[in-house]
Amino acid sequence: MKVQGQAWRTVWLNPDHSVGVIDQRFLPHELKTACLREVADVEQAIREMWIRGAPLIGVVAAYGMAVAMRQDSSDAGLFSAKKTLLATRPTAVNLRWALSRMLTGLLPLPREQRADAAYALAAQMADEDVAINQQLGQHGLALIRTLAQQRPGQRINILTHCNAGWLATVDWGTATSPIYQAFNEGIDVHVWVDETRPRNQGASLTAWELGQHGVPHTLIVDNAGGHLMQHGLVDMCIVGTDRVTARGDVCNKIGTYLKALAAFDNQVPFYVAMPSSTLDLTVHDGLREIPIENREGEEISHLSGWHADGYLSTVRICPSNTATSTNPGFDVTPARLVTALITERGLCAAHPQAIQAMFASVG
Repeated sequence: MKVQGQAWRTVWLNPDHSVGVIDQRFLPHELKTACLREVADVEQAIREMWIRGAPLIGVVAAYGMAVAMRQDSSDAGLFSAKKTLLATRPTAVNLRWALSRMLTGLLPLPREQRADAAYALAAQMADEDVAINQQLGQHGLALIRTLAQQRPGQRINILTHCNAGWLATVDWGTATSPIYQAFNEGIDVHVWVDETRPRNQGASLTAWELGQHGVPHTLIVDNAGGHLMQHGLVDMCIVGTDRVTARGDVCNKIGTYLKALAAFDNQVPFYVAMPSSTLDLTVHDGLREIPIENREGEEISHLSGWHADGYLSTVRICPSNTATSTNPGFDVTPARLVTALITERGLCAAHPQAIQAMFASVG
């Protein structure tokens, strides 16, 4: 997508075989990049959320395996790198999927071939992510286009939660891909951007990238979505996902469940943009089976922002003795609240039979 008029991807390979990424900790105030030279760098970048978003985490982890093979291409080195990277984030299934694919591709090869093969496979996964998200966006675009045709001359208002944009993928994004493609086609779209406490990915990332691409948008507090729906100001919701179960339950950023409830109560379509790499057919009951990451309490107790004097500062917003130990990063939206899954293969009902029929070949 575009930053200051130039096309960017979120991850790239440098000439010295290190991995370049956009360091999202500094957005929206500064566009900084980071260079990941060792598997420990990749581990830190994922764990500390220099990069985030399920599809991007998977691709960067794949590059992490490639970096590791330059250091130690033995079987022990291969399994050690997978174990290290797998432990960084427990909820998003793309991480496990990408590392398993790398292990399967590399383990049969002689040691001297593994590094080159790892970089090639990681690059292939990056290109696949771009193609998948673009195709997913085409199917979502059809929904927006149909709505625009039904309401000639009216703006289409779309609510999204957290960041499922191109910053969360290699390019295009998942939930934002239909929006970008509708905008590029000339459809009058407007996005309600949830701030997405506690890390404010909506405010800092989604708003930034939509603004860079020129898409009209308005930042709202997390609790405003239901109010807007009650007053007919939301035509559809599109969110991303970190894991979808075999029966269609959706795990996404904390607060997604409440948006889905509000949408259901107000008859607003609630769509989930889901690349097939996010589908976990080994899990059925999302509420009971998906591990939910409990993050550091400082995310709740402190806020970071750009000071009027031109520097980044962090401030406490609650009493120092207030407990902040409960900070789930994700919640689970039951399949019954999901209008449809938008995938690269087409629209899919959030129902076990429909999912099995469309994704029988996904392991």
